[in-house]
Amino acid sequence: MSLELTGVTVAFGHADARTTVFDGLDVTFEPGRMTALVGPSGSGKSTLLAVAGALLRPTAGQVLLDGEDFAGLSDARRAKVRRERIGYMFQSGNLLSGLTAVEQLLAAAYISGERPRAHRSRAEEALTGVGLGHRLRHRPEQLSGGERQRVALARALFLSPKLLLVDEPTAAVDRSQAGELAELLAERTRRDGCVTVVATHDPAVAEAADRVVDMAELSVTGASAGLSGR
Repeated sequence: MSLELTGVTVAFGHADARTTVFDGLDVTFEPGRMTALVGPSGSGKSTLLAVAGALLRPTAGQVLLDGEDFAGLSDARRAKVRRERIGYMFQSGNLLSGLTAVEQLLAAAYISGERPRAHRSRAEEALTGVGLGHRLRHRPEQLSGGERQRVALARALFLSPKLLLVDEPTAAVDRSQAGELAELLAERTRRDGCVTVVATHDPAVAEAADRVVDMAELSVTGASAGLSGR
């Protein structure tokens, strides 16, 4: 299973006001590997995540997840892809206020059409697996920044997505916890075998990644990104 963007063009506006972010982009992301997207703000990291996550329809090109192109699907089918095959972890965690750590995961199950009660023990195991076995019934305001991001990671991986998309996971985390969180993200990627793509400014995340792609090399000229990984 892989994520492949083929001939992807993303442009906004019309005529003289048209802005092209990518023009004929080709890039492949492999399962069981964490890829860090690095580069300055405005370099296209968030746009790439949005296209890969079926949140933004490209102007042209294919977005293939496990060989299936979802770029041209209807909005309803794309929403189904997001629910069933993609996990998201956001910069601030995006946790629901008023819900405990366990309930955050059960809410994700409910949204995906699952029966939450059937998943409670697995939710507790998932949180224990990210080091939060002692914080199962704590709400977001009772958790540190690092703990909130661990809940967000457990929630994103809870339903075993094929693709995990992560936006600045350490931005709201103390520097002392950033490296630990980055390593945990990489370890879970390898263990679960998902495709993980992370947009980041943090050297600790880039250091933990299996591959680093510099967005400056994914210019509007349509560069192919087998290029800047390690």
